[in-house]
Amino acid sequence: DVQLVESGGGSVQAGGSLRLSCAVSGYTYSTQCMGWFRQVPGKEREGVAAIDSDGSTSYTDSVKGRFTISKDNAKNTLYLQMNSLKPEDTAMYYCAAARTVYAGDVLGKNQYEYWGQGTQVTVS
Repeated sequence: DVQLVESGGGSVQAGGSLRLSCAVSGYTYSTQCMGWFRQVPGKEREGVAAIDSDGSTSYTDSVKGRFTISKDNAKNTLYLQMNSLKPEDTAMYYCAAARTVYAGDVLGKNQYEYWGQGTQVTVS
């Protein structure tokens, strides 16, 4: 199995930046794709960004140009750099990993089997 532990959340003013980290352990070489998702109470969990094993990235439209997903394979860590944060970015952010994904739905939450516990991001 794959274990995921997020960190780096917090409170920030609008226009500020945060960097989320996700420490990955376990059966890591079995994962094809990793992603960041977010959820606010009462709403569906939303795919924010994803990165494939070859480094290809995908973003939901609302974060394009502001967020950057990356990974450091040597450190087994996934990152999400979030700049120009807006109040609507406020959510619980989750790291996720998938062994296989359908290329046309890399931001679909149902593609992912492994999830972290989440880290809260609050933008005011």
